[in-house]
Amino acid sequence: EMIRDQALAVSGLLTGQVGGPSVLPYQPDDLWKDIASIADYNQSHGADLYRRSLYTFWKRTIAPPTMVTLDATPRDMCTVKRSRTNTPLQALTLMNEIAFVEAARVLAQRAMVEGGDTTDGRLRYAFRAATAREPDAQEMQVIRDGWNHHLESLRNDAESAQQLISTGEHPVDDALDPAELATYTIIASMILNLDELVTKE
Repeated sequence: EMIRDQALAVSGLLTGQVGGPSVLPYQPDDLWKDIASIADYNQSHGADLYRRSLYTFWKRTIAPPTMVTLDATPRDMCTVKRSRTNTPLQALTLMNEIAFVEAARVLAQRAMVEGGDTTDGRLRYAFRAATAREPDAQEMQVIRDGWNHHLESLRNDAESAQQLISTGEHPVDDALDPAELATYTIIASMILNLDELVTKE
């Protein structure tokens, strides 16, 4: 729950409302179809998509898949201590699940709008927003190299760039260059997947 909430908070998407009914965030299509007595999953929209994970509707027979992948405990018994794992499936979830891709894209938009006019300034802004510290020289080099590599690729593949930045319901800033926004989105996703953000010691 904290990992999702942190990604939403860093991007600026997190809804601060306290209390109220449960919400139904993004979930794979037809997940409930063959198992649940109520087969229709009526996904929430607007601000409800970005409520804290505490408010996510939980069906014991079909728990929210992202939470289960990230070691959320079953709700049918008390758990004294949560297990903690680090699996490839978790990494795939953090880099591909709609909520995380959307959070990366919105963080990228913030970096482009609020991070100044230079690429380095924007990259530093995204890194600082997520980690609460400045990147060191080696980290900055890795981020900059990644930026250059992906920008060149996405300049030649406008369809992929558009598909990436169209993920999620939060509106895309049409004033921003799609290839650049897609590139910053990839970098923001990489930053949101750093061990220091995902794993707390």
